[in-house]
Amino acid sequence: MGLNYLLHRHQVALMMADAAASVEARLCHRQLARGYARRIETMTQVARGNATPQVPLA
Repeated sequence: MGLNYLLHRHQVALMMADAAASVEARLCHRQLARGYARRIETMTQVARGNATPQVPLA
């Protein structure tokens, strides 16, 4: 997955959380956003040379 894709999915998950009709849906979308944020952080750290990937990011 590319960085732009992850950034897009993160933003969509946040928007879906804001528009969620139930608490459960809001929590699920926020959890997805947190997962995307972790992957984005890992990709940026690897790109900067500050970390090595634990799993393939491609």
